[in-house]
Amino acid sequence: MSLRVTFVAAAGAASPFVERFGDDQPLDRDGWQQVQRAAAGLLPLAACELRYCSPAPRSRTTGDGLGYAPLVQLALRDCDMGRWHGLTLGEAMAREPQAVDAWLTDARAAPHGGESLLGFIGRVGGWLDTRPAQDGDRVVAVAEPSVIRAALVYALGAPPATYWNLDVQPLATTALTGSAGRWALRFDGGL
Repeated sequence: MSLRVTFVAAAGAASPFVERFGDDQPLDRDGWQQVQRAAAGLLPLAACELRYCSPAPRSRTTGDGLGYAPLVQLALRDCDMGRWHGLTLGEAMAREPQAVDAWLTDARAAPHGGESLLGFIGRVGGWLDTRPAQDGDRVVAVAEPSVIRAALVYALGAPPATYWNLDVQPLATTALTGSAGRWALRFDGGL
């Protein structure tokens, strides 16, 4: 059985350095403009048999704005950043530089009291591997760039440190094909 999962990155800030951990803000005017500019090109994904999004307001409104009417999936939520929730990476570094260094270099570390990178990747991968579908079904999932990076690391069986080398821009699409434990990255625009 082969499934196609196309991830669409939620609209929002392009740089992870200005993103806040656990950002639960809705789309601002710039985000809505991004959605409007991309809508025509991403509209064909509304025909997917299954349409999902993360519970973050930014992902939900991106999915709705693109005409997907997605179902919220808790497993697609961003990494639980514990006491760093609401901070930027720079703010966390200013407060706890050694803890941030540990988090960036050890995938098992969770010095913030939340979820480790390894746990986050495993959670997102578990969601990917348990999609109910028929052979040839197509799935679209709108999520934060961090969730898409975690899915890619899992699908490719890459070392967790690879997560830090992946750059997912707002409204970018990334397609994976396969089934549980056997995923391939597809480079064709994701439609």
